[in-house]
Amino acid sequence: MLSLNDFSPITLENMDIINEFFRQYPQVHSDNTIITILCWNHYAHYHYTIRNNTLIIMTDIDGDRTFRPPIGEKNDELLADLLCLAYRDGGSTPFQMLDEDGYNWFTERYPGIPVYEDRDFADYVYLSTDLATLPGRQYLTIRGHINKFNRTTEYSVEEIGSGNIEEITEFLEKWCEWKHCDEYPILAHERDAVFFSIDHFDEIGCHGILIRTKKAIGAIAIWGNLNDETIVVHFEKALPGFEGIYKAINMQTAKAVQSRHRYINRESDMGEPGLREAKTRYHPHHMAPVWFIRRSDMEAHKEFFC
Repeated sequence: MLSLNDFSPITLENMDIINEFFRQYPQVHSDNTIITILCWNHYAHYHYTIRNNTLIIMTDIDGDRTFRPPIGEKNDELLADLLCLAYRDGGSTPFQMLDEDGYNWFTERYPGIPVYEDRDFADYVYLSTDLATLPGRQYLTIRGHINKFNRTTEYSVEEIGSGNIEEITEFLEKWCEWKHCDEYPILAHERDAVFFSIDHFDEIGCHGILIRTKKAIGAIAIWGNLNDETIVVHFEKALPGFEGIYKAINMQTAKAVQSRHRYINRESDMGEPGLREAKTRYHPHHMAPVWFIRRSDMEAHKEFFC
């Protein structure tokens, strides 16, 4: 029977184990990437175990544990064992599904347990060619902002690499000072996450570009592979003073990847109204949904898995 003692923290030292499962069983949600896991480990405390040649991931946020379906060949007994552990030691939402495969598996096995869609953490996925070319009337306003930026700003685009990492660190320190990261917990966590990505850029598989103005670096974008068709833009930061620079870095990122990747996953809006409006304005091709179950709903059905 599974127990919490079976789980170990995910670290740089064992990330190849996790990546191998992600390679064999391609993922569709940004949270199942090694970059997300390692960069946000200080917040979500990702743990894993291997059972029956499958990977099981658990997060622990302030003692609130959430488990995910096994990644690998389906094993109904293992799923039941995992649900029993989630019921015993999980938090208020002890089980979370990040793809339709896991959702279908769970709902077919346990049709009586309610499943809820978590719209706030559904990823926005765009065609890379749409973001690179902004075609048609639906992107007219965005094109106008970028055209103005191009007219009013002298800039260049560079790949992120060892030659400019130190400058990017200085840029991020300025960004945090402007945003008052120390005053807001979520920004403090994001600061730690983006600095981790810079400190371990090549090691964890990051790619990126920056926009350099005549003054200094004005914006950066950092991404990584999700599957053969899709990248995830994990971080996108810009300093004030250049109207349209966020739209410009978005477009330049798409131009950089469109020949190799069909889709760009730009993560979720976390339920923030302004972010939701901004992401919707770019007309996603599709969403990558998230579902969860509540511990309170498991009580009436626990005899089926415990």
